[in-house]
Amino acid sequence: MIVVCASDRCVVSSCSYEAKKFGVHAAMPMFQAKRLYSHAIFVKGDYEAYSNLVTEVIRDKVPTLEKSSIDEFYLDLTGMDKLFG
Repeated sequence: MIVVCASDRCVVSSCSYEAKKFGVHAAMPMFQAKRLYSHAIFVKGDYEAYSNLVTEVIRDKVPTLEKSSIDEFYLDLTGMDKLFG
């Protein structure tokens, strides 16, 4: 029932399973998603907040990371087996 996007002139970033039942999917133009499922709740994504949250969660768990995009990282997990078996 929820579709995430940046604006009316963008593509769908993500959507709920309910929206997918109506044929809505990621990378679909927003005008097309609204035509398929006009009763959906369309929300603007906050990519900076999302990126900061993802980074915070990963940084809390791994010793070394390099951020390569909004939600992609290179992790050095050397020695983690000693902590987690």
